[in-house]
Amino acid sequence: MVLMRPSPPLPAPFSSVPFTVHEARAAGLSNGRLRSSDIASEGRLLYLPAGWDFEIRGLARALSAATPGAWISHLTAAVLLGLWLPTWFRDCRELHLSKPRTLPPVRRKGVVGHTVLAFTHEVMTLDGMRISTPARTWLDLAGILTLEDLVAAGDQLVRQPRPGLDERTEPWATLPELREMLMRHPKLKGIVKAREAAELIRHGSDSAPETFLRLALTAAGLPEPELQLRLVPDDPYSPAADMGYRKQRIAIQYDGGHHLTREQQSRDNRRDESFNSAGWRYFKFNADDLAQDFRRAVQKIRLALNSP
Repeated sequence: MVLMRPSPPLPAPFSSVPFTVHEARAAGLSNGRLRSSDIASEGRLLYLPAGWDFEIRGLARALSAATPGAWISHLTAAVLLGLWLPTWFRDCRELHLSKPRTLPPVRRKGVVGHTVLAFTHEVMTLDGMRISTPARTWLDLAGILTLEDLVAAGDQLVRQPRPGLDERTEPWATLPELREMLMRHPKLKGIVKAREAAELIRHGSDSAPETFLRLALTAAGLPEPELQLRLVPDDPYSPAADMGYRKQRIAIQYDGGHHLTREQQSRDNRRDESFNSAGWRYFKFNADDLAQDFRRAVQKIRLALNSP
């Protein structure tokens, strides 16, 4: 009886992350070792340690390394970059990979391939992987997202990061940069929607629900509100509402999940009291209003705007 000798342990970090055949060979793993039961093939040149739990960043890094000349894009890039996405897209297990036309199409299980035209400055390197820039990712999402969702993602791109709350110090993109990119790709899927979205993107929305509230107001024919409306316009320390109408002294606030903390509630109470004490009409909306497409919010603001 011949006893099978157990395979030696996989070297770190191959025991916990996907890896390419080139990385395996550099680490001294033979073809026979790659056929062992503790390693699963994920298609051409890509391997997974047995029992590996799906983790998008590790798989995207290995996929990028296994396909030279290609880059992570679309929904996968949005998740890795931290761009806002509707909830039903955030847990997608399909990986999106883009290639230039000079390379053969992508044919991998679980990979959505795209053959696109991209300029050098529209692809960058992140954690050792090639990935589309935030602005280019936004453009690619135009073929997937609704107009309202695309505007929300665009608002996030141009938003000025807040010290202490964001790791970035500069916006991901500017509106002129987005418009220039639209001009470079006149035939891209979703370009008409992207052009329309670019006209609706505004500085000052701190969250997607704030964007949806603003869009609901304007879609109902109401005037476009001022964003990040300060009680005292030229005072950077003055309390600010998410949006409102200064002339009519109407302030509007959307309270998201982060407003549930005690510290945030204290700040909110001080802000609310400041506007109320100054004689403003002050409206607060939440996730219940969002779930109803802000219909009640629109009715309330319309009445306020039409009343003396």
